[in-house]
Amino acid sequence: MTRCSLAVGVCVALMAGSLALAQNQKVAEKVQPRHSHSYSELTKVPESARARQNPLQQDPEAVAAGKILFEDHCQECHGSSGQNGKHGPSLRAPEVQNAPPGALFWVLSGGVIRKGMPVWSKLPEAQRWQLVRYLKSLGIDEVPVVGNAVADR
Repeated sequence: MTRCSLAVGVCVALMAGSLALAQNQKVAEKVQPRHSHSYSELTKVPESARARQNPLQQDPEAVAAGKILFEDHCQECHGSSGQNGKHGPSLRAPEVQNAPPGALFWVLSGGVIRKGMPVWSKLPEAQRWQLVRYLKSLGIDEVPVVGNAVADR
């Protein structure tokens, strides 16, 4: 009887421990979203690339052309408004919006393969600058973003 009681006690303790760990994991997922993104690639941009100016900065048609390119190439991962995408980080975050155009062009051209962002150097340079112009036109989102989802207000 004592062995049986001991075995039942051990099983109950293991189940209780497993449930506690599972509950802690759920809490941790809520605090740190599953798809949290880092903007660290922007810190790796060489100074020479960072200093590049967008030659289409004053082109009134660049934003509209960039939007079409965004819809064709970027929207699937970054969402229709540059946030809340399936895979990509918000492009309306201060880290992106405050980055120099040359830094965005560099990241766009080279991609971030290990995080799933393709290399877009196959696009003509003018189209990549149009994308940068469109991205900068989005502005910083006023609603805080957590991972890939908009935070509750």
